[in-house]
Amino acid sequence: MFASFQEPVLSDAPRIVIYSTAVCPYCVAAKNFLKSKGLAWSEVRVDTDPAEREKMVALTRRTSVPQIFVGDVHVGGYDDMMALHRAGGFEPLLAGAA
Repeated sequence: MFASFQEPVLSDAPRIVIYSTAVCPYCVAAKNFLKSKGLAWSEVRVDTDPAEREKMVALTRRTSVPQIFVGDVHVGGYDDMMALHRAGGFEPLLAGAA
């Protein structure tokens, strides 16, 4: 299942994809952080689609959610994204400077 939150704010910005489940506080926290930044994302629910879970594990070698991508860059989970943000590395990804 693939659901879009909103249209991207910047058309040149890399696409953000979050692999998530319905009952995941870190998934909610990640989406709230992105929403607070005015960012759009696509959500892939791995709890309702076993094939998407397999795809996520193949891409990330991780079984936990959320798993967040900015463009082709695997950011990791919520804690990884926040650490990257605090270190000043998240915004350059959003600008396409991978």
